[in-house]
Amino acid sequence: MARRALRKTVDAEKVAEFLLKPDQLPAAMDPQVIFGRTAPLEVEVGTGKGLFLRNAAAARPDRSFLGIEVARKYAEFVASRLARDEQTNARMVSGDAMVVFQEKLKDNSVEDVHVYFPDPWWKAKHRRRRIVNDRFLAEVERVLVPGGRFHLWTDVQEYFESSLELIARSTSLSRPMDVPEDTALHDLDYRTHFERRVRLNGLPVFRAEFSKAMWQVEIATGLGLPPASIHES
Repeated sequence: MARRALRKTVDAEKVAEFLLKPDQLPAAMDPQVIFGRTAPLEVEVGTGKGLFLRNAAAARPDRSFLGIEVARKYAEFVASRLARDEQTNARMVSGDAMVVFQEKLKDNSVEDVHVYFPDPWWKAKHRRRRIVNDRFLAEVERVLVPGGRFHLWTDVQEYFESSLELIARSTSLSRPMDVPEDTALHDLDYRTHFERRVRLNGLPVFRAEFSKAMWQVEIATGLGLPPASIHES
């Protein structure tokens, strides 16, 4: 069955204030330019309908949130909701997350990176398209501040286990920290719409958090190297 069209909630001009393309972001992105202030930054890759982004932005007005979504219609929908609710501490980017990470985000500039229920690309020949890969993880590790966290949730056990192995093998992020499952207090008390659907169907969700060690930047600084160079020697 085809998905229902997403409703437009505010006029296009107002939505445009909350919806950006990667090339509209300044190089070495300064949050002051995007949000009009300097505050700790969190990035979500693959926002879907934006339940996490909107709830997190509402709960943490002291932080700024950047959502990235490759599907234009979903990016527009989330931006329209942000505009409607005047959530000025959040913005949407419609485009490729790797472009944003590689070309726009500075070293040690992001407090948290969130990836929730990424496309599993089931066929073996398509798995190279998975967002959790060597290149993406190197960018995550580079942009996180010391002590910053990477959040990964999925309903696909194989994806989860292979991601844990890849993170352990190719990064210096911490061992995975378990994330307990909270009891939903109301119908939309879930991290994402996808989590809601999975849990209401009685299926498991695999969750983990990883942190960037404080010593990574200290070592790189002592060697006169940028943090991203630690794994290249």
